[in-house]
Amino acid sequence: MKACPDRSSALALLKKYNAEPFHIQHALTVEGVMRWYAAELGYVDEADFWATVGLLHDVDFEKWPEEHCKKAPELLAEIGCSDEFIHAVCSHGYGLCSDVEPTAQMEKVLFAADELTGLIGAAARMRPSKSCQDMELSSLKKKFKDKKFAAGCSRDVIREGAERLGWTLDELLEKTILAMRSCEDSVNEAMAAL
Repeated sequence: MKACPDRSSALALLKKYNAEPFHIQHALTVEGVMRWYAAELGYVDEADFWATVGLLHDVDFEKWPEEHCKKAPELLAEIGCSDEFIHAVCSHGYGLCSDVEPTAQMEKVLFAADELTGLIGAAARMRPSKSCQDMELSSLKKKFKDKKFAAGCSRDVIREGAERLGWTLDELLEKTILAMRSCEDSVNEAMAAL
């Protein structure tokens, strides 16, 4: 069993350094996506670890965007996160703002899915339903190809993430739509309660 902080400590740390609803929503979404992936890929006993890394992966981004993934270890130490946990968080910025390479399966998933959740979220907001529940792979692929759409979501990182996992791009897109469907309602409820 991989050691990770309990969820209430993790959530308190997230909220201590993040006030923007957008950043909190992204953290909750990536938490849910990582929990889904842990179950999907056969890491059920590590689901809390995967999810909590997802929740805290951007803990330093709102206040220290220039030091993203460099400030995180100091903040994560406040709640006693293990070296393994800190490595996982820092690895999602590999090649962008971190030289910590994603090596574990969970780290590769986080690296691949983080940017993609932003793209899927933006695509969902454009839909009449405002949801990814009825999103098809074909419509997401059109948005992916349109470089002007959600321009802040790096297509190169998403492609590299799929390659690191040994998956096709379609496989990564499809799985991540399913992962976001699994947590969309709970994320919306948590945001409404903020």
